[in-house]
Amino acid sequence: ICDEPEELKRKATELAAAVRNAKHLVIYTGAGISTVGFFGASIPDYRGPNGVWTLLQKGRSIRATDLSEAEPTLTHMSIACLHKHNLVQHVVSQNCDGLHLRSGLPRTAISELHGNMYIEVCTSCTPNREYVRVFDVTERTALHRHHTGRMCHKCGAQLRDTIVHFGEKGTLRQPLNWEAATEAASKADVILCLGSSLKVLKKYPRLWCMSKPPTRRPKLYIVNLQWTPKDDLAALKLHGRCDDVMRLLMAELGLEIPHYDR
Repeated sequence: ICDEPEELKRKATELAAAVRNAKHLVIYTGAGISTVGFFGASIPDYRGPNGVWTLLQKGRSIRATDLSEAEPTLTHMSIACLHKHNLVQHVVSQNCDGLHLRSGLPRTAISELHGNMYIEVCTSCTPNREYVRVFDVTERTALHRHHTGRMCHKCGAQLRDTIVHFGEKGTLRQPLNWEAATEAASKADVILCLGSSLKVLKKYPRLWCMSKPPTRRPKLYIVNLQWTPKDDLAALKLHGRCDDVMRLLMAELGLEIPHYDR
């Protein structure tokens, strides 16, 4: 579903007012922010018409994508800019592509709930020793098999990836950063969901402040082309591509979207 251009612009104006007035804005991001990028990312989503799960359910093959060449999208760069201007307090992402980090968003400002495919860690070191790479560290890893084949230069123990697969429970403090995600959700008065089907996030009730009475829960704004399980609870649903909406939002806020410098 796509809103008509004038309707989308009107909704972007309403969203801009919510961003300006928010005391504690948290953004939740899904694969839809990385699918078609103004700055170069072209990563398949999961549940869209040409998404990974959609194609697999239809018995069709999916092509491999070299994510190491992907660059942050207009949406990634906009989010980093909003955080820099203190309009966004925290970002909770389901994505493993590392593009939030490349956009310049500080590590402390992001919770990567399903890991980061460019980070491997030594869990034998205290605190855990991190290795941030320019290549995908998950080439040899899979469900319940997390050793990457490389060793820690400090203690010699095997390094492991940070990915949380379906059916697993993530325990690493970084880059999952669940503590910060939970704290941000508890403080949020506005939540903006960008490019997520919310079918996975709905399993995390603490991120929706479900223990609070409905009148005290944060106002919810959703940007997605498809239906989500939270649509009925949203203060506003914008049917549009994330880059299109963020371009309108940033214009309404009078902020220039920074370009990515590889």
